[in-house]
Amino acid sequence: MQSGIVTIIGRPNVGKSSILNALIGRKVSIVSHKPQTTRHRIQGVLHHERGQIVFVDTPGLHRGEKKALNKLMNQAATGSIHDVDLVLFVVEAGGFRDEDQAVIEKLKDVSGPVALLVNKIDQMKTREQLLPELAKLSALRDFAFVMPVSATKGSNLDALVAEIFTRLPEGPELYPPDMVTGYDHGFEASELIREKLTRGLHQELPYSLTVSIDSYEREGRLRRINATIWVEREGQKSIVIGEEGANLKRVGTSARRELEQITGDKVFLKLWCKVKENWSDDIKALRQLGFDAE
Repeated sequence: MQSGIVTIIGRPNVGKSSILNALIGRKVSIVSHKPQTTRHRIQGVLHHERGQIVFVDTPGLHRGEKKALNKLMNQAATGSIHDVDLVLFVVEAGGFRDEDQAVIEKLKDVSGPVALLVNKIDQMKTREQLLPELAKLSALRDFAFVMPVSATKGSNLDALVAEIFTRLPEGPELYPPDMVTGYDHGFEASELIREKLTRGLHQELPYSLTVSIDSYEREGRLRRINATIWVEREGQKSIVIGEEGANLKRVGTSARRELEQITGDKVFLKLWCKVKENWSDDIKALRQLGFDAE
C-alpha cells in the first residue's frame, strides 16, 4: 500500500482544478474560465487499488499582490509546495508565458520532485506541434517526468496516476475510504454558489464577491442552507441580485440542483446579498469570511 500528498501548482487558467476533478472523478474544485477562481487549497482524495493519493489544488500563482486577498492566494499556493511527495507543475500546451516562468522561479527552492504536466493538448492541431513543445518545456528544469495530458478529454490521466504511484512511499491511507474531499459540506456549498456567480456575472465582479454560509442544517433527507453573498459596493449588490431578483434566483436554482445531485438529498437554499466594503483588502474581514489570514 502506498500513500502520499501531491500538490498541483501553476499560473491561473491552465486547468489545475479541471485536472483534479478529472483525476478524482467528481467535482471537488470549482471551475470557470475566469482567472483566480480557486482561492483556497482544495484537497481531493483518490482511492486506488495501489493506495491513496491526496491531491492539493492551489490558487493560480499570479504577479502582483494588489490586495490582501491576492497575497493570501499566493501564500496558499507557495505554502503547499514544500514537505509533499510530489509537485505537479501545470502549463498550457502552446501557451507558455512569463507568468509560467515566474512559477518556475518559485519552484527553485523545492527539494522534492517536481513533474511537468502539459495540459490542453487536445487544443493542438497535430502531434508534430506537440513534440517540439514538449522538448522545449522539458529543458526548463530537471523534471521528475514530463507528461502531456488533457483534463477535458481524459488523455493520459491513467498513465499520470501510475507515474505518481512510482514516487509515493509505502504507508497506510491518510483518509478513510469514503472521503473524497478535505473540506466540509458548508464549504462545498459556498464554493458552488460562488462558481455559479463567477460564471454568470460581469468580468470584473467575481473578484469582488465571496460567499459565507450562515447556517447548514440536516433534517433527515432535507438540507437547509442559508448563505450570504458579500460584495464591496452597493452597485455590485444590484448586479448580483438582478432585476426583480432574477440573477439571485438563477444562481440559487443552479447551485441547489447541483447540491442535490451531489448529496442525494433535497436542498432548501436561501441566498442574501450584502455589502462589506473593501473586504478583499481587509485582513480582519478576510478572517471573518473564512480565509486563512495571519
